[in-house]
Amino acid sequence: MNSVDFTKWFEIWTSEIQTHKIHLSDLDNAIGDGDHGFNMAKGVAAYQEAHLNKQDLSIGDECKLIGMSMLSKVGGASGPLYGSAFLAMAKSFGDTKEITHDQLVAALTAGVESIMYRGKASRYEKTMIDVWLPVIESLKQNNLTEEMIDSFVNETGPLKATKGRAAYLGDRSIGHIDPGSFSSGLLFKALLKLI
Repeated sequence: MNSVDFTKWFEIWTSEIQTHKIHLSDLDNAIGDGDHGFNMAKGVAAYQEAHLNKQDLSIGDECKLIGMSMLSKVGGASGPLYGSAFLAMAKSFGDTKEITHDQLVAALTAGVESIMYRGKASRYEKTMIDVWLPVIESLKQNNLTEEMIDSFVNETGPLKATKGRAAYLGDRSIGHIDPGSFSSGLLFKALLKLI
């Protein structure tokens, strides 16, 4: 992948977030405070606006730009979690303009480790980690598909939330898809279009 691909990746994701913002907020309404979609839409819009003044960015700078946009504009837990993931990826990539598959996997691994550290969460706690970890594992094996991503997202439904606002619901969180997992699914489906 090169820096043009990365810009395209985030452009596709931005568009998908805007398309699904009401659905994302509906998912969040069931187990959170109902604003995930609208918050994420604000974050990606801020990234688009910031990008207008930037040309010829390195891959690391591209990740840093979207990470800072998420941190500054997205409320709740999602802003800090996505922000720290993209900033960790930026650090992993550095100022290169072209990366290998292995470098992509390494950066995504740094990203999910940052999410886990910041969110004090692990797998099967009904968070975005439940999508990031199996996606990275599948990327390592070069067999990731859209259907697999959808299944990782849907597998958050039967889980009981033990982190974030959803944890207050206890057993009532069971049966609802985690909104952060859904927005992460959109991120990785956008990536699949370019690798």
